[in-house]
Amino acid sequence: MAENIREIVLDTLLELEKGGEYSHRLIRAVLDKHDYLEGRDKAFIKRLAEGTIERRTELDYDLDQVSKLPVRKMKPLIRCLLRMSAYQILYMDAVPDSAVCNEAVRLAGKRGFQSLKGFVNGVLRSLSRQKGSLALPEDPVGCLSVKYSMPAWLVELWLSEYGREVTEGLLKGLIQIHPVSLRFPSTLSASEREEGMERLRRAGVELAASPYLPYICSVKRTDNLSALPGFGEGAFTVQDVSSALAVEAAQLKGTDFVMDVCAAPGGKSLLAAEKAGRVLARDISVEKTSVIEENISRMGKKNIQVQAFDATIFDQGYEGKADAVFLDVPCSGLGVMGKKRDIKYRVTPEGICSLTELQRRIVDNSWRYVKPGGILIYSTCTIHPAENEAMVKYISRELPFEPVSLEGVLPSALWEQKRRLEGEIQRERQQEAQRRRGTGLTEREQASCIQLLPGYMECDGFFFARFRRREE
Repeated sequence: MAENIREIVLDTLLELEKGGEYSHRLIRAVLDKHDYLEGRDKAFIKRLAEGTIERRTELDYDLDQVSKLPVRKMKPLIRCLLRMSAYQILYMDAVPDSAVCNEAVRLAGKRGFQSLKGFVNGVLRSLSRQKGSLALPEDPVGCLSVKYSMPAWLVELWLSEYGREVTEGLLKGLIQIHPVSLRFPSTLSASEREEGMERLRRAGVELAASPYLPYICSVKRTDNLSALPGFGEGAFTVQDVSSALAVEAAQLKGTDFVMDVCAAPGGKSLLAAEKAGRVLARDISVEKTSVIEENISRMGKKNIQVQAFDATIFDQGYEGKADAVFLDVPCSGLGVMGKKRDIKYRVTPEGICSLTELQRRIVDNSWRYVKPGGILIYSTCTIHPAENEAMVKYISRELPFEPVSLEGVLPSALWEQKRRLEGEIQRERQQEAQRRRGTGLTEREQASCIQLLPGYMECDGFFFARFRRREE
């Protein structure tokens, strides 16, 4: 292994400590910068960086058990160095503990901390000796928080929402590796789609078909999607099945005019353009709309218009014009933590409150684009009732919309999973948890929406609901 591999990871973690770029973007940039490295070295960088970020809560807890100085009081470089070394000791069996300790001591000295080499060595040697006997916290919240490296306040939130068993299943699902999903054009025949998949297999890509939609599959064994055969020619695009399901729920027709008001990076707009007559894709900035335009150009779609427009502002020129409106509003992103691992450390209860206010403004200024009898799809990539079920109540009770059942629209396998999960949650929920949850959806409202949970559904965490504007 090249001598500087661990130092690259250390510098990546230090950059993340500054709180600027999100981890998935920074790691991608680091791998692109060091594209000259061998594949195994790049895989090591990716796994060590992502794993250290993913398991940060657990790593800090374990390090605090063997260190006299709490992790939070350590100097940033030593803190990052110990975290990445602890991850190797606890989760990377192919790397000898002695090699991890020696490399950490070497890096501490090289980076100007000669006086702390003994401290680094002592902490890591202690962790290596005790790694099989470190106990989890005794309280239920603390135990789940450390075991699955999730902030305690989120564990408490989900325990009150779902109960212990479902929450633990969700936490397991979130911490697992979540492969990227590719979507082939929905207009392809089964044989054409299989031909495209076989082309990827020949390039060494491991594919797994989605159980919900035939034109989507997850991919493994690739670190550069843009280099895959067919990507540049628009043979496929990146889109999780959860997002595609939201488009399927609209049941678009070939003559429909569709507005996607928070469209970047454009996955739903592209799929809608394969099913509808015309799509207007909007987002708040030129930076975001340029991403949409890039994907449209690559996929060769001609019936999508792209505009930079603030969704909190009402555009009177489109009042009552759209057959369907997609509102995939900015959210806390708690459902995609399996791919964006540092979201859980950035989100706060206060931040979610400000997000729900923004979501309400977008809804208030966008629902009027739907023509009477038209469809509104509200969606988020989060697992939070204030951003999801609470908005279902608002739209169906305060605005001129009625909830429309997803039964018969969702794939039957997914509908059955939804029913079983809701039954399991209901069995677990106690009276106190029911009061705390406070969503109180009616049977019709419940049928109109679905909360996709990692660990229970084979997709990202995602929420969407379907409404029809009343004719009057």
